[in-house]
Amino acid sequence: PRSVPFVSPQVGSYRDISHESLALFRLLEPQIEILVLGTGDRVERLHPAILKQMRRCGIAVEVQDTPNACATFNFLTSEKRLAAAGLIPP
Repeated sequence: PRSVPFVSPQVGSYRDISHESLALFRLLEPQIEILVLGTGDRVERLHPAILKQMRRCGIAVEVQDTPNACATFNFLTSEKRLAAAGLIPP
């Protein structure tokens, strides 16, 4: 059996986003192509190592403010793209 990493749902701000907090998105089957992250009222920069780790797993990451992230996610899914969203309320 496959081991499942600890997944923490405690992401209250963009500062809480880490490789570990994104573990769930790496476990999804079928594997997603793109992860859309909404960082609240503003677009916030994530640590480049986090983005690099996700790219190494074959997942592109788009970081936007949450309202735009919702619109992007809806557009991607309407185009039948394998997408997921992690959204922090504005």
